[in-house]
Amino acid sequence: MLKTAIGRFRLSGFIEGASLLVLLFIAMPLKYMAGIPEAVTVVGSLHGFFFVLYVLVIGYTTFKIRWSFVWVFSALAVAFIPFGNLILDRYVQRSFPTQ
Repeated sequence: MLKTAIGRFRLSGFIEGASLLVLLFIAMPLKYMAGIPEAVTVVGSLHGFFFVLYVLVIGYTTFKIRWSFVWVFSALAVAFIPFGNLILDRYVQRSFPTQ
């Protein structure tokens, strides 16, 4: 999976999407329901790191395989939608099956 630009993109998208889900569905309820604000501090920092890494991988993938603006915009947009990276991953698998 890490041998191609698309493989690296898919892995970073999965990690970024998973960190968003952990932030929204685990850390935030811990903060507001259990009174543990440290959960959001830790998970939020990790998610921020993974988001920056994801944006850098989008740039790398764009230059490596000459992605169109639609792919770049889609990749950035789904980073803000829970489960969005999983949906985009399906389209990436279908559009770039050998990479």
